[in-house]
Amino acid sequence: MLTNTLCYVKSQAMGVPKRLTEMQMKFAHLLVISEGRKTGYECAIEAGYEKDRARITSSELQNPRKFPLVVKYMGELREEYQKKYAVTYERHISELAKIRMDALKKGAWSAAVNAEVARGKAAGLYIEQKIIRTGKIDDLTRDELERRMKKVLDDNELIINGSAEDIKETKKIN
Repeated sequence: MLTNTLCYVKSQAMGVPKRLTEMQMKFAHLLVISEGRKTGYECAIEAGYEKDRARITSSELQNPRKFPLVVKYMGELREEYQKKYAVTYERHISELAKIRMDALKKGAWSAAVNAEVARGKAAGLYIEQKIIRTGKIDDLTRDELERRMKKVLDDNELIINGSAEDIKETKKIN
């Protein structure tokens, strides 16, 4: 759980400052930390609000017109979490390397190989190709089948018969 000592103050018309209460801060932390796993109602109860009124309180605390300081605080917490847990290429690669090393230490060869393959995919070393076929090859006549095979051979002639030095121009493949 984060400890935040920022003080949010907003002046009212009467000159009395309005600040976040401990319960409001706890509610905001719980809501941001458990995003998607707990409802606002559950977070309000856990923060100490009355169960009978927790749904209404949760809704009000998330309303920027009623509680702008709470909404602002939740936004800053979300931003802080996004920065802390952001996925970057460097973090991703190093995390996969740690997983691979741990797997190797435990003798889990399959997990180590999978982690290494994932590192390679992230680095762009692997190209995944999928071919989607429609219809059945059995439904084609002999002439249609020969025409299709000839087209495949013609389209891929440089790949089948050539070498890397022979290719002078690239074609876009649909």
